[in-house]
Amino acid sequence: MQASSTDELVAVTGAGGFIGSHLVEALVNRGHRVRAFVHYNGAGSYGWLDTFGADQLAQVEVVAGDIRDRGMVQRLVDDVSVVYHLAALGGIPYSYLAPQSYVETNIVGTLNVLESARVAGSPRVVVTSTSEVYGTATSVPMTETHRLRGQSPYAATKIGADKLAESYHLSFELPVVTLRPFNTYGPRQSTRAVIPTIVAQLAREPDLIELGAVETTRDLVFVGDTVAAFIAVGSAPADRVVGQVFQAATGRETSVGELVRRIAGIFGADPQILVSDARLRPTGSEVERLLGDASLLRAQTGWAPVTSLDAGLKATVEWFLDPANLARYRVDRSV
Repeated sequence: MQASSTDELVAVTGAGGFIGSHLVEALVNRGHRVRAFVHYNGAGSYGWLDTFGADQLAQVEVVAGDIRDRGMVQRLVDDVSVVYHLAALGGIPYSYLAPQSYVETNIVGTLNVLESARVAGSPRVVVTSTSEVYGTATSVPMTETHRLRGQSPYAATKIGADKLAESYHLSFELPVVTLRPFNTYGPRQSTRAVIPTIVAQLAREPDLIELGAVETTRDLVFVGDTVAAFIAVGSAPADRVVGQVFQAATGRETSVGELVRRIAGIFGADPQILVSDARLRPTGSEVERLLGDASLLRAQTGWAPVTSLDAGLKATVEWFLDPANLARYRVDRSV
């Protein structure tokens, strides 16, 4: 399959979520028609798609369903040129409590997407991985060949999904691309993630922050750059990307403690950091260091991050401090 044109129909699973909603928005802005798969719920919510304007939604066909339901997924992928598969159960702490839910959503859900695509005539499938599949870095910068290690049930299910994607390419020649973003942050992110946690706590109490491990480091990618990486691998010529795994990373690492300092500086605050046992991962599950190398993605697609950490943090803080946005969050929850 060659690169898709902007007037073709593409599908996005997990479209109501943090990265998924930004991806839908970007695809619409590029002129795509988008079939957006959101998780069905009794409230009738489409997640962050509910915040879209009428002009944007006019280009979006919203399908409410469950990624675990094979029949729903089959209807989703029929007649599309690319499937961007972002639907997943995230949040590492919750994976300790409900590992079976992660298996059913992240592994079985990915199987449903891959098999449905195969039956539908093999549109390109972009599978979303995560830097968590590596566990703590054994060498840096980390490349796509770094060993995989499931240090949490969440990470283990994402490894399983990655390997299913690999198997469908090798066994059935399904045109699969796996994108492995490092730690994406930005507007609309859940407060289960560290940057929104810091921002939300400072907005409520500028003198005190309660966190888990503060020495750990992460390679932080602004959501706009992550979305650009998805579009790059979804639209590039097949011979440059299909069958490959790509990392989206900045090649710079920042500790949680440094994040607090930078974000507090935006607030003009100087908070005390309280390390809470409730926010710490089990000892063997803590990923101490993540630092990625995006050379392969850059070489094959030309992608490179364009948003500096300071600029991304400023944009994120400004978005969260809008009362209408902050009101959507329960800042007292860590799971």
